[in-house]
Amino acid sequence: MYEPIRSKSVHSTMAGTTSDFPHRSREEELDIQLAGHLAALLAVTDELRALTPCTDLDAAAERLAGQVARLRGGHAPVRATPAASTAPVPLHRRAHALAGRALVVAASRADTAAAILAAERMDAHAAAAAEPRELSTAV
Repeated sequence: MYEPIRSKSVHSTMAGTTSDFPHRSREEELDIQLAGHLAALLAVTDELRALTPCTDLDAAAERLAGQVARLRGGHAPVRATPAASTAPVPLHRRAHALAGRALVVAASRADTAAAILAAERMDAHAAAAAEPRELSTAV
């Protein structure tokens, strides 16, 4: 029914054999994931800063950049000049989701500083997305 495997497996399971691809530890993988989530959150924060300049967002961006640099071995994140969009609420929702992902990974790797920062950003973006907006009275 099944055809036998004719080639050697790319995933060597035999003890004592070496492979050609690098192996990373679980901690290294979590560092990479956490840095990616925080860098994405930084990009959205920069978009929000361009849309609505605020000292809270400026401070958050600097803290996020510091955490990303720490996780990447001192390499500062690349920061582009964002194009200002017209809808801050979807950006706050996206930032809230990214901060949640970062919080999960930070908790998994027991990184207290990153977890606290992610939780603070989640709270700030949830509050900003929930602020009452003025409704149009046009008929």
